[in-house]
Amino acid sequence: MSIYEEYKSLMFDHAKTKYASDPAIISADSDPDTSKETALAAARAADDRKADNILVLCVSEISYLADYFVIVTGFSQAQLRAISQAISDQIEVELERLPLRIAGQNDGNWVLMDYGDVIVHILLPEERDFYKLEAFWGHAEQVHWQS
Repeated sequence: MSIYEEYKSLMFDHAKTKYASDPAIISADSDPDTSKETALAAARAADDRKADNILVLCVSEISYLADYFVIVTGFSQAQLRAISQAISDQIEVELERLPLRIAGQNDGNWVLMDYGDVIVHILLPEERDFYKLEAFWGHAEQVHWQS
């Protein structure tokens, strides 16, 4: 299964879970402050591992899939894994959270980390150019962050 197929499956499963668990399609354990801190911690961790073109989008007003998307570029599969591990470690230390699932970490050109309220996309440049996630979610509010 390609990472794109895993992504579609993950998004569909995540949407069904959120919808099934709450008729208002609002996650019961989603705290806006924790969601934002998780997204910012992911961005900082990615920056520490020399990720490029780090983008944090607040999608809570336009999607029920998550509150935030973090989209970053890495330049090799090894760097994708290092960025993913750094994000996981930093969020676990700072916020005592673990990802619900991770896809593409072993051999993918796109690593997807699902924290429920935050979804992190770590892509090689070719994948990012091809899938154009920031264009698809371009109407979302961009969150400014500092390393």
